[in-house]
Amino acid sequence: MKHMILVLAVATMVCAVSSAQATDREVVEDFYTELLSQPNAPDIADRVSKVVVQDWVSIPTPRGGPDAEGLVKSLKGFGAAIPDLNWEIQEILNEGNRYIVRSIATGTPVKTFFGIEPRGKSFEIMTIDIHEVQNGKIVRSYHVEEWATAIRQLSAE
Repeated sequence: MKHMILVLAVATMVCAVSSAQATDREVVEDFYTELLSQPNAPDIADRVSKVVVQDWVSIPTPRGGPDAEGLVKSLKGFGAAIPDLNWEIQEILNEGNRYIVRSIATGTPVKTFFGIEPRGKSFEIMTIDIHEVQNGKIVRSYHVEEWATAIRQLSAE
């Protein structure tokens, strides 16, 4: 009987850990579906507060600033310039509380973007991010985007 109770206790703990990891993964997925792909959402500040901690660290620092408030400013700026901005997750790798995400960002600027006047052209670039999650929110993100490729695509004749 003691053996059965021990087995049930271990199974419960494994399920709890798996459930927590699924929640963390969902938070990472929400970063793309609820924030990056919906920068014009009227409740974007509320959405950001559900996904990242207030003192979120982004490396490199976004134009809007280094924390959750800066992320809101950056998202609003992107949304104004690229209303159809979309970030599509291609792959997520997980190690502990870190999530590596390879994604494709697309959009068609309607305002000057990286010094390029809008001409109805779209871009498609690859991005790679590493997110660190603690207590169900992203605390740190390292990110690399192929903005040079976007500039080439938008300025091509």
